[in-house]
Amino acid sequence: MSCAFDRLVAVMTRLREEGGCPWDREQTLESLKPFLLEEAYEVLEAIDSGVPDALCEELGDLLFQVLFHAQIAKEHGQFDIEAVLIACAEKMTRRHPHIFAPSPGDGAPLDSQTVLTRWEEMKKGEARHQGRMSALDGVPKPLPALLRAQKIQSRAARVGFDFRTLDPVFDKLREEVGECEAAVRVGSAQDIAHEVGDLLFSIVNVSRHLQVNPEEALRKAIERFSSRFQKVEAAAEKEGGIPSLTPAQMEQMWEAAKAQEGLPAACTGRDP
Repeated sequence: MSCAFDRLVAVMTRLREEGGCPWDREQTLESLKPFLLEEAYEVLEAIDSGVPDALCEELGDLLFQVLFHAQIAKEHGQFDIEAVLIACAEKMTRRHPHIFAPSPGDGAPLDSQTVLTRWEEMKKGEARHQGRMSALDGVPKPLPALLRAQKIQSRAARVGFDFRTLDPVFDKLREEVGECEAAVRVGSAQDIAHEVGDLLFSIVNVSRHLQVNPEEALRKAIERFSSRFQKVEAAAEKEGGIPSLTPAQMEQMWEAAKAQEGLPAACTGRDP
């Protein structure tokens, strides 16, 4: 390990030992779970910002969370950060035989889909993954729902359960829209919730077939909406605030906010 990493390990050890930081000493694997998620999302925000210094700092915070968990495990006699690093290096080497094997292959180029298929096959032979009965086993339940839906669909697709072309994907989306509308007209609250869920799942399927990350796409849509709404708020102040606006005024201000973004013609439709 590098001197910098050794220094970070020493900092972590000092924080947790007798006379260290009271807050750090109180933490457990369970109590740290929200912070691990928070730091991961702050890394995503830093990537979106395009500011290298911000990304550098947030990656450090995320690394510190990994080290924190490893330190607690070490204190319980389970493993330490070095074991984590060794296991990761061994796994990546093992799952990339086309790169690291003594005889990587016949020299024929591999596409990414072939690599993914081989990756899944190699996982099945590893002790931790043996005994799984379904292709969907192992997708973490705590994942954000959009991301979990994408991974579930991808796992099913890897074993051949998928639409072969894009047309039926959009047909299915239109079908789900119709079923949702029907549930709103005649269904119960439970029926509506069911159909909204199916509609969202179908939208994720469209995203997957278009090779768009739905979680990322939705995050950016939220940012666009927030930015436009704040511009509408500012413009509406002159008219007494948003509640004082007519629908036509709101539409006009919304379109003006969108026009400031310089979007291409295909993206100028009104957001729902």
